[in-house]
Amino acid sequence: MFALVDCNNFYASCERVFRPNLNNKPIVVLSNNDGCVIARSNEAKTLGVPMGAAAYQFQKLFDEKNIHVFSSNYALYGDMSMRVMTLLNNFSPDMEVYSIDEAFLKFEGFQHFNLAEIGKQMRYKVTKGTGIPVSIGFAPTKALAKVANKIAKKFPSQTGSVHIIDSEEKRIKALKWLPVEDVWGIGRQHAKRLIAMGIKTAYDFSLLSDEWVKKNMAIVGIRLKKELNGLSVLDLEDIKPKKNIATTRSFEKNYSKIVDLQERVSTFAVTCAEKLRKQKSSCNSIMVFIHTNGHRNDLPQYGKNIVIKLPYATNSSIILSEYANKGLQLIFKEGYQYKKAGVIVMDFVPEQNYQASLFENPNPKHAKLMATMDTINKSIGSKKIKLASQALDRTWKMRQEKLSKRYTTRLNEIITIHA
Repeated sequence: MFALVDCNNFYASCERVFRPNLNNKPIVVLSNNDGCVIARSNEAKTLGVPMGAAAYQFQKLFDEKNIHVFSSNYALYGDMSMRVMTLLNNFSPDMEVYSIDEAFLKFEGFQHFNLAEIGKQMRYKVTKGTGIPVSIGFAPTKALAKVANKIAKKFPSQTGSVHIIDSEEKRIKALKWLPVEDVWGIGRQHAKRLIAMGIKTAYDFSLLSDEWVKKNMAIVGIRLKKELNGLSVLDLEDIKPKKNIATTRSFEKNYSKIVDLQERVSTFAVTCAEKLRKQKSSCNSIMVFIHTNGHRNDLPQYGKNIVIKLPYATNSSIILSEYANKGLQLIFKEGYQYKKAGVIVMDFVPEQNYQASLFENPNPKHAKLMATMDTINKSIGSKKIKLASQALDRTWKMRQEKLSKRYTTRLNEIITIHA
């Protein structure tokens, strides 16, 4: 049996843990630079706030309905997620962290255990240990566990937020209840096509012929159909290194001078390098892009990207910053107001496994220097040690006007209790 554990309204729940006065109050969380809505509490959904809503367009509704608005606090959310996953890992050695707020657990050899009781214990331990409410779905396949989880979340009073699909009767009943557009793995375009054909529920989809599914939805569709029919073909997945890493940002204002873009691009390259070292990879190629604000019709528009092949695989902040700025110089044009830039590193190899070059090879001193920088930044705070090209006298920050405290990762922001 598989279990899918899903944190309820995770971002909003994280904010409520430290501000219980927000319980049952509408909450929305905004994206980077406070641009659009990326998370909503149930109360905010009821008030008509759509996912992806531009914050400035809904400011009036936020004010009128007293909706509490927060900037994304990824330091808090990431730490709370780690705490949840650590607690869940005590219940089964086989676990896949599927996203920041979801995890699959495999219960193999638990035939003589009461899964409903285990589910209750999981909910109790997580809520007691973190304050985050969760919903849990058990089923013989991952796709059905997703379905069971939706039922647990939709009907908490009937299920106790734990639902088990352990019989053919329960499987069919669950699939007939679930709209086809809500099936895990069926995208928007496939859903439209299926609905147009009269396929309205997950059960309808499970009855389609293998030939039609394979022809129109490829092997992924076949696997999903088998999973919904109770045949497990998707096992837990290990966390795999990323195939490319991107760091991009919109600026708080437009910039026309290359010196301002150089500082940003250098910082983005350093961030990519840090992530490469964290997963013990090096890259062979780097892409740099810049573009103007497409929403400003009163300004001339320009956008360009360039991919540079590196002379050798590297994860050195110094080398990647150097080549990122070389790329910027090649694509930058005077006379434009730039709003966004980014750096993407690609073509990865393990950091200890790269093809040496006859003429150019990594400086062996860089590895020790990068390790030292990473250790210092980790111990005393991120970005304390920088490259000179990052402009040490300036600190670039996202617009986060409604950022809550980082209660669990900063001692100076820890919650204060008056006793």
